[in-house]
Amino acid sequence: MNKTPAENPMVDAGWLRALQAQASQPPLRPRVPLWAGDSLIGSVEPDFLCQISLQPLSNGHEQLLKEERSGVSGWCLQGEVSAGLNRVAAALQTAGLAGVWRNEQLAVHNERGERLGTVERAAVRPLGITTHAVHLVGQTADGRFWVQQRSLTKANDPGLWDTLMGGMISAADTLQTALVRETWEEAGLELGKLGDVTACGRLSMRRPSEDGMGAGYVVEHIDWYRCTVPQGLRPVNQDGEVEQFCLMDARELLSRMQHNEFTTEAALIQAAVLGLT
Repeated sequence: MNKTPAENPMVDAGWLRALQAQASQPPLRPRVPLWAGDSLIGSVEPDFLCQISLQPLSNGHEQLLKEERSGVSGWCLQGEVSAGLNRVAAALQTAGLAGVWRNEQLAVHNERGERLGTVERAAVRPLGITTHAVHLVGQTADGRFWVQQRSLTKANDPGLWDTLMGGMISAADTLQTALVRETWEEAGLELGKLGDVTACGRLSMRRPSEDGMGAGYVVEHIDWYRCTVPQGLRPVNQDGEVEQFCLMDARELLSRMQHNEFTTEAALIQAAVLGLT
């Protein structure tokens, strides 16, 4: 597995190109900016927010205004960011335009990475708000991979294979606390008992989403790590979101990846581990 993709007969070069292309897909339809005050926080389809009803603010001003800035039309959220975005999220849910409601707040940042507020997770894809996630690749001492099959009832990618752990970073978490928490919740493993936990890079995803009745857009940054799972430790799911865990050697892993049995994110991360990208 240490050959380049072009030299490795096990690697379908067309599949690898298609996989890489999945990480950067344009929206299905045009989108316009979503601002909060002077800051860009997301994007929406031009008339998407016309479908929801919001009460005016206490000062009588509308909560969402159509504006034009430097010749670009978009929508601007008025007032306090967290309160305003969560009112929008509730209105989207009422209109049947939100994703699966999680009662989980995610951080909302401006273009400089400064945190401006939080919003219900169900609203981030319809509003094109950038999210952050963390993944952990787990290998045994002999190089085999611990992977999980996502629950068959998951809203996204049910039944597909994934890395040992992958989860969203909530507003209450830092990257490190999310790594610790998600490793326990998804795999029942304590991070401190794993060997050689190493930060390996960041994967950025842009692609259309089915949320918002097909009007959503994913913008996500995934920080991923590798570790060694010591002999005798086996992952055991704690939160009901994993169907099963399995050990795969590199050959089986690559074969299943090329048969599109893995999520796009997991395939891209594990392709990097295998030296394919």
